[in-house]
Amino acid sequence: MSIAHDIPAPTLGSVAPAALPAMLVPVMAAGAGFSVASLYYAQPMLGAMGASLGAGDAAIGLVPTVTQLGYAAGIALLAPLGDRFERRRIILVKSLLLGAALLAAGLSGHLPGVLIASLLVGLMATVAQDVVPAAATLAAPEHRGALVGKVMTGLLLGILLSRVVSGVVAEQWGWRVMFLAAAVSVVLMGVLLRITLPRFAPTTTLGYGALLRSMGALWMQLPPLRRAVLAQALLAMGFSAFWSTLALMLHARFGIGSAGAGAFGIAGAAGALAAPFAGRFADRLGTQRVARLAIGIALIGFASLLLDGVLPTSLRLVLLAVSAVIFDFGFQAALVSHQTLVYGLQAEARSRLNALLFTGVFVGMAAGGGLGAVALAQGGWHAVVLLACGTSALALWVRR
Repeated sequence: MSIAHDIPAPTLGSVAPAALPAMLVPVMAAGAGFSVASLYYAQPMLGAMGASLGAGDAAIGLVPTVTQLGYAAGIALLAPLGDRFERRRIILVKSLLLGAALLAAGLSGHLPGVLIASLLVGLMATVAQDVVPAAATLAAPEHRGALVGKVMTGLLLGILLSRVVSGVVAEQWGWRVMFLAAAVSVVLMGVLLRITLPRFAPTTTLGYGALLRSMGALWMQLPPLRRAVLAQALLAMGFSAFWSTLALMLHARFGIGSAGAGAFGIAGAAGALAAPFAGRFADRLGTQRVARLAIGIALIGFASLLLDGVLPTSLRLVLLAVSAVIFDFGFQAALVSHQTLVYGLQAEARSRLNALLFTGVFVGMAAGGGLGAVALAQGGWHAVVLLACGTSALALWVRR
């Protein structure tokens, strides 16, 4: 890739969502969804993969870990390139490489090959983090939240549906078919995005090292960025603490297995529904006000879980499901609000700002998973709930 020095070709510029070509928004939403889904296809298939590759539970369990590590590295090291190079080209190249990595995972005959491919899948699945800033660039400021929310709906549906789809496909046709189908889907979406998107002129000529170093300068120069990242990271801690310990709690308290625990993931649909609403309200009421409201909703959802001690057993699972819908809605609404806020800080640095925001979210998720496990072991389920309430309250204080 090399930066274009010629005069940029005409682009759509910053326009209202209604003025965009009819297929552009659905294509961006689908592109984000299919790419991020690549991170999660393997999770329901680990048992079948382990049996096929002759790997034990601990060994095959490294697949999602390596994938997430690759994604974290990709956010920090690759996502900022969207400011330096023409974004359509980045999306196409990363989509092709993601397809190749998924194909390699599906064809590999041994665990080390699958692990290497999984690392590359994580790195290249960050193409989703190129599509969302592209949407923010296309939108006029007064419509940015709405457009970002629509694209985030596709991304969140990709997360929600990926495990369901891969579980069904693996059971019917085998886990390798799922990887091969995923490879075809991301390549097709990459090509479609390349055809559909307008040209994006690079916004900086910084070299790669300087580009990465500039992220530190952005962090120091922009207090609103720091508050947005810290608030979303704190909210992510509680979110991750809940979901990372849910299966263990359900098994211990209700005798519910992994399939039943996975059904609670349907609450993720609330997050997908929250995205467009949050985006539209952020445009009308302001991103900070909507972010505070969303964090408050998440806090209410977490706090309601403390009521299970006074409810009969038959209603505790209902409370759990309703609470999950509430706090998931709040979490995703806050994320879209913070994205809209961050994208409006410096137009020429949107990819770097996006990388900083999602690095914070990832760090919060990782910390929440670890702290949630400790809380469950030391204080039981209510300790996990109190942890989630505490981090949400801190997020609300940061966003005050």
